[in-house]
Amino acid sequence: MSECALLTSHGLTLLVLADKPEATTREIANDLGITERSVQKIVSDLYSADYVKKDKMGRRNRYEVNHEKPLSHPLKRDKTVGNLLVELAGR
Repeated sequence: MSECALLTSHGLTLLVLADKPEATTREIANDLGITERSVQKIVSDLYSADYVKKDKMGRRNRYEVNHEKPLSHPLKRDKTVGNLLVELAGR
């Protein structure tokens, strides 16, 4: 039986950052089973698209998820990132 992934690495990374705003790329990569380089690219994408903000705290970053950002899919533009997090993680 083939495996079907319903969430993308971008969506899963967003979920991790919502749970652990001070997570390192290594921690996120370990949580998701992807490379640190992939996490760096994904976080950069999420930052560029205004899904997350990042603040420098010494040598680390702290991430804040933009809960008010509308979802990008045309069928779900009436929903926000916050709505998605509520549904997926019980927030």
